[in-house]
This record gives sequence, structure tokens and C-alpha cells, in this order.
Amino acid sequence: TLMIAHYLAIDEGDTLGVMQAVLDTTFWLATHVVCITLGYAATFLAGALGVAYCFISNFGSKKSRSDLPQLGKMIYGVLCFAVFFSLVGTVLGGLWADDSWGRFWGWDPKENGAMLIVMWNAVILHARWDKLVRDYGTAILAMFGNIVTAWSWFGVNELSAGLHNYGFTEGRLLALLAFVGLQGLIILGAMIPVIGKSANDRIGPAT
Repeated sequence: TLMIAHYLAIDEGDTLGVMQAVLDTTFWLATHVVCITLGYAATFLAGALGVAYCFISNFGSKKSRSDLPQLGKMIYGVLCFAVFFSLVGTVLGGLWADDSWGRFWGWDPKENGAMLIVMWNAVILHARWDKLVRDYGTAILAMFGNIVTAWSWFGVNELSAGLHNYGFTEGRLLALLAFVGLQGLIILGAMIPVIGKSANDRIGPAT
């Protein structure tokens, strides 16, 4: 048996290398994972509120449209919450990686996805602060945040690369593509009134 074990160890194809411990403590699970989950869930919530905002704005009754300013403030507040916890969670993830793997940042697909979510939420807030978008534009950008978060949270796992790879899951990629396609259609539908309004402004009133 010692001889068999010796020759099996030589054959790299039949042995599993020693894995680097990342779950040797529950501290990072209680900090990084919780913060990341709160940040990403809040980004999805902002996107869902964005869908509701655009739907009410275009198809809602006069009474329901009177609540749009409050809904716009809710989207803004949730986005602030999302960018804070996403950023803190990403930094904590880097500290966890440094503790487990000896490096803070390695441009791993999962790490890049986390950074992408933080950057997209920051883009939305800066666009709002600089008056580039108002409530309706913020809602559309928040809806696109659903696509960014879905890809960064689940899609990068399908790349089968990096230390954070969770492996392929049957049916997940199809569901992800369906979700992204649905969100894209909703965003395009929400942008049609904006494009039409802009065209009318350029043409001017009918004579």
C-alpha cells in the first residue's frame, strides 16, 4: 500500500492538491459574506424599485404617479446603502484573501465582479449628484444594476476560472441569460418614452 500511495502521489492526474484554507475561521463569514450579501441584495432591491418607478410613471394612475417623488428618494437611499455595504464587503474580502492566500487583490474574476458592482453603484450616484439624471434616469440605471449584479454574483462562476470558482451548475447559465434578457427588454421599454420625448423636444411643437 505504501508503494501504491507513492506512485499515486507521483501521478498528478489522480491526486488532489492541498487546498489553501479559507474557512479556518468564522470571522470572515460573519463580516465579508454578510456585508456583501446586504450590498448585493440592496442593489437588486434598487433595481426592483426602478422597475416599479418606470412602470408607474408610464402606466400608473394620476394618484399613483403622485407617489413617484417618494419612490425616487427610496431608490436613492437604497443605492447609498448598497454602495456602502458593497464597498465594505469587497474590502473585507480583500483582507480575507490576504489572510488566506497572502495577497489582497489578484484580479480574480469574482474580485473583478465585486469591484464592478461597487463602480456601477458609484456611477449612478455620481450621475445623480451631477444632475446628469433625475429620478427616472436613476431608475433606469438601477435596473441595469440588476444585470451587473447578476453577472458579477453568479455569472463569473460559470467561467470556471479563479480561486473563487464555484463550478458549473446545470441550468444556472440559462436562467441567468433569461434574467439578463428580461431586464434588457424592460430597460429598452422604459427608455422608449424618454427617446420619444427627446425627439419631440428637438422637432418642436406641431404647427
